Amino acid sequence: MKLVGKGVPKIDGLAIATGKPLYTEDLAPANALVVKILHSPHASARIKAIDTAVAEGVEGVACVLTHKDVPKVRFTLAGQTYPEPSPYDRLILEDLVRYVGDEVAIVAAVDERTAQRALELIKVDYEVLTPVLDFEQAIGHPSVVHPETDLHCNFDIGHDRLRNIAATHKVEVGDIAAELAASDVVVEETYYTQAQAQAMMETYRAFSYLDHAGRLVVVSSTQIPFHVRRHLARALELPASRIRVIKPRIGGGFGGKQTAVVEIFAAIVTLRTGRPAKIVYERKETFTATNSRHAMRLKVRLGADRGGLIRAIDVQCLSDTGAYGEHAPTVFSVAGEKSLPLYNKARAVRYAGHAVYTNKLPAGAMRGYGATQGCFAVESAVNKLADALGIDPCELRRKNIIRAGEIDIYHNRILGSSSLDRCIERGRELIGWLDKYPRRDLGGKVRAVGMAVTMQGSGIAGIDTASAEVRLNDDGNYTLLLGSTDMGTGSDTILAQMAAEVLETSMDTIIVHAADTDVSPFDTGSYASSTAYVTGMAVVKAAGELREKIIVAAAALMNAAPAEVTFDGSILTGPAGATITLAELAQRSVVGPDRRQLSGYASHGSPVSPPPFVAGFAEVEIDKETGKVELLDYIAVIDCGTVVNPNLARIQAEGGLVQGIGLALYEDVKYDERGALQTNSFMTYKIPSRKDIGTVRVFFEESYEPTGPFGAKSIGEVVNNTPAPAIVHAVRNAIGAWLTRLPLTPEKVYAAMVK
Repeated sequence: MKLVGKGVPKIDGLAIATGKPLYTEDLAPANALVVKILHSPHASARIKAIDTAVAEGVEGVACVLTHKDVPKVRFTLAGQTYPEPSPYDRLILEDLVRYVGDEVAIVAAVDERTAQRALELIKVDYEVLTPVLDFEQAIGHPSVVHPETDLHCNFDIGHDRLRNIAATHKVEVGDIAAELAASDVVVEETYYTQAQAQAMMETYRAFSYLDHAGRLVVVSSTQIPFHVRRHLARALELPASRIRVIKPRIGGGFGGKQTAVVEIFAAIVTLRTGRPAKIVYERKETFTATNSRHAMRLKVRLGADRGGLIRAIDVQCLSDTGAYGEHAPTVFSVAGEKSLPLYNKARAVRYAGHAVYTNKLPAGAMRGYGATQGCFAVESAVNKLADALGIDPCELRRKNIIRAGEIDIYHNRILGSSSLDRCIERGRELIGWLDKYPRRDLGGKVRAVGMAVTMQGSGIAGIDTASAEVRLNDDGNYTLLLGSTDMGTGSDTILAQMAAEVLETSMDTIIVHAADTDVSPFDTGSYASSTAYVTGMAVVKAAGELREKIIVAAAALMNAAPAEVTFDGSILTGPAGATITLAELAQRSVVGPDRRQLSGYASHGSPVSPPPFVAGFAEVEIDKETGKVELLDYIAVIDCGTVVNPNLARIQAEGGLVQGIGLALYEDVKYDERGALQTNSFMTYKIPSRKDIGTVRVFFEESYEPTGPFGAKSIGEVVNNTPAPAIVHAVRNAIGAWLTRLPLTPEKVYAAMVK
């Protein structure tokens, strides 16, 4: 292959690096009204009265909207294919507020200072209610987060609002009780994972205006332009045909922008005033009034025989979805779906539990989407089992992991590709496992190594689809039309690489356009590790169709059969040496006598979601006097199928690993006793910097996924999962105690050492 597998530079890299105006706020009209939100100071309260008269009288204020001024149709903001599994439990504004940060009123003014002044003049009389803040106390709590009776679910997700249960889920294969009873060794532990902020560079933002036909145009930093259009249509009671959503470049999302957080506020202002409007969330609002990773409690039981063959895996999970249920059922289910199938030698597996409402910041989609939490618990338990059995944890995994061609017990599906066994072996060699495992005492400090493995998916099997169109332009160049979102990952670049590979052309002949719901073919958006795998296959199919049309058109001009024509990307050659250049053919088809522009179009959805795999190895050093954990070295060996672009894949991996290191050691969303977020800035919410992460090394062990484009699988999320369990394992090997709650602060580690 000429382009796939090569480290082609990002097609937008130079423009981004040199600060070109590419992002949403760069493009907003200069006369756009500034939209601001009045957020609730209470975790649970009913609005008895709200007085906006003074605020509305401020010069320059265009409108002030409260719950009395908005449609009363409940909706979800989760970016999921319709009908969404997430409950419809939101209104644009409501007389009941459910967390500190919930929206109370919308203000629009000519500038930010005026809007802020108006916010301060709104008077709200609250009846403060008792909140539910502890998610382990939520079920059956006297306070009900959603007492309303018009809440709606598209499916039976086990929703029980009066008990604060947003979703219930259970999968059981085999006889768990019998297999645990027959096991020689059973380990049991309860693990806690904390909420985590996405901390993307570009905060949430959107602007809107009415076009010449009176249609609502919304420009948004979003991962899900087509889902945003549907959300707006439902919530604003507009036909979707009256709405256009445009996505410029976006400055990071990590799943947070799979929830439509701010678009609706700008849109309703434009509809009410007829004027352009923009909303830009400040960093504090992004922390306090958007969404985070679901905090979870996971109780794990593992049973195995003396030889190390795992017989049973039982996981009981409780997930905190916060005030609203966006992504509650699916994040919950993924925690089991992406962790238990790893060990397919088990005879019985069970994953069950609830996602519950609390009066806290809503949880949502975040890189890993539940697999991160599930992996932490199951991998930590597997390491504990290895300890109990006296078996090297690498060897225990080699005995039990699923391999290509084997059936996944959880889904009863055959695994198409895996090099996880090679990933483990290579990582073990690279970290120097035989020399360093389990620990080396240096006197005042101790060093140790730990490991974990993980899997994810590639798209959502049987549900999500993507479409792509490739057009041959009049000068022989191509336009690749996409509905997916490049969040900085380089997905536009790798999709162009795939199209160019099929068409045997160079990257500079491919024009990428993404995404505009009026122009782009439908794509569910960039989430669930789907873009390279699902959208990529749509691109390959579309480019292949166009290639066939080019050959057929050339054959017609040569009075030849298509099978007699060859195409090398620039020249078409027929019988007896007849030739025509692609440029000549393009001109004839677009502006010349043939009068038919050639294009290829394809949609793709997959019945399977082939998992990428990672083997992660950590080496840590712990100060015996303080409990401080220093990460010296982290190695990730990754099977993402064919590596489409090694440079971009490495960057993706490094970013995901650092985010996982942050979850393991630093990041923690904290509240005070009233439910107010304490970690609402980068001064109080700590993410790791380059100096905090030691050496991070990325290696690839390619497999070939038969259902993927050029054999590729995903990489975006799977790299997020192994740091936490691998680092916890290394810490255990260093200090001799298991820690079960993240993050591993010096206080927790020191307390475990001296206990």
